[in-house]
Amino acid sequence: MATLDTEKPAKEKAEVRRRADLIAATIAEIGHSGSLDVTVGRIAKRAGISPALAFHYFGDKETLFLDAMRHLLTAYGRDVRRRLGAATGARGRAEAIVGASFSEQNFHRGSIAAWLNFYVLAQRSPQARRLLDLYRRRLASNLSHALRPALDDGAPAAAERIGGLVDGLYLHAALDADTSATAARAHVLAALDKEIGAPA
Repeated sequence: MATLDTEKPAKEKAEVRRRADLIAATIAEIGHSGSLDVTVGRIAKRAGISPALAFHYFGDKETLFLDAMRHLLTAYGRDVRRRLGAATGARGRAEAIVGASFSEQNFHRGSIAAWLNFYVLAQRSPQARRLLDLYRRRLASNLSHALRPALDDGAPAAAERIGGLVDGLYLHAALDADTSATAARAHVLAALDKEIGAPA
């Protein structure tokens, strides 16, 4: 009985690891191809897993894509919370949110291509649309909460403008390989300064 108890967690850990490998491979393949036109076979090969096992874990390609999107959103949310925990003041908190959007983990080619293509997927997939709507609502809410001490009732409108600029510059990077995270972040912070006043 003790052997069975030890085997079960080991199998569960292996499954968690394989799922994580498949999600990482999905993001990498989308980044490599620049589109969602990738096969589960190619993703599984990159992950070192059989296509049959990939289908067993996720059921179909769209579910795998959606889980990759959830992974990106979870990592982004964790980074936002970490940065906000160390930030002070309206500008500092807004800058923390902007910094997470253009962080190294969120701004590499695979993530950028994945985000662009998930926007495309959201045009035909209600689940993808819900995920992207959730992201947009959280971004607007986080920015609005951060800006309220400085802008009061003007915070929600300013949050919409800053959030739109974040998304626009991020997606622009999918079309322009020369766009750097540093430059994109600087553009958003310049707009932020116009909203609340440049820092002293």
